Amino acid sequence: MKLHTLYQPEGAVKERNRVGRGVASGNGKTSGKGHKGQNARTGGGVRPGFEGGQLPLFRRLPKRGFSNAPFKIEYATINVSDLDKFEDGAVVTPELLKEMGIVKKQLDGIKVLGNGELTKKITVKANRFSKTAVEKIEKMGGKAEVI
Repeated sequence: MKLHTLYQPEGAVKERNRVGRGVASGNGKTSGKGHKGQNARTGGGVRPGFEGGQLPLFRRLPKRGFSNAPFKIEYATINVSDLDKFEDGAVVTPELLKEMGIVKKQLDGIKVLGNGELTKKITVKANRFSKTAVEKIEKMGGKAEVI
């Protein structure tokens, strides 16, 4: 096989449709946009859901129902690697984390995730822990306490 013998299989390459080029294509003259009107103009057309000024469906329908989203519990997350900044034998609390600037907002509590490595024996007090975080803290001889 040589490079000059290669070819595309039939139907693999389609010529692009050049609008406004003659009668033969079927898209000449007005380029398939009809005669005049908003949609024929440059930048013309209307947004999705526009009904020509009639009150749109999404405004006609009643808004009702309940969303639980405002009551969602959101935790401020930190990783095991962030805990490595503390000295050996330290007791890490949410207040201490905020004081040191590791956590900006406590939100509904603090969750410790298991990303990174820990090289010190520390006691961590938080609202939630991932399984890997608990494993890594206890592997170094520390304690993971749920508040």
